[in-house]
Amino acid sequence: MRKTIISDTSCLIILTNIGELELLHKLYGKIITTLEIAAEYGETLPEWVEIVNTLDKSKQRLLELQIDKGESSALALAMENPDSIVILDDNKARKIANQLGLTYTGTIGVIVKAKLQGIIPSIKPVITKIKQTDFRLSVEIEIQALRQANE
Repeated sequence: MRKTIISDTSCLIILTNIGELELLHKLYGKIITTLEIAAEYGETLPEWVEIVNTLDKSKQRLLELQIDKGESSALALAMENPDSIVILDDNKARKIANQLGLTYTGTIGVIVKAKLQGIIPSIKPVITKIKQTDFRLSVEIEIQALRQANE
């Protein structure tokens, strides 16, 4: 059975900004996100992104005491979908996801996976485009991603 893929805003924005949003579709097929994330994204999402509301808003509100609305809604939705992977880039949100026992990856992890599955030939051009944006990418993460992608 396919895992449910939940995307936070940062992944959608960065991939849109570098012209690579379609990578998500090629890699996962359907992505789900929340109304809060769709509002943060601020543009019309492609038809392969489904907007789903969290059922338990109290969990989301508790998470909002520590992280922003979009990340809180993504984590709350992931708690309601135990067989899911959340795409998160914010370090604090990733730590909370880890504490909650949720499976997560980041935008760079998505790009590495796309390379390993043969969707893109190399992650280097994508990383180069990402580095031209305001996305913070440490040298350590870049080196680790290149190693994981066998580049």
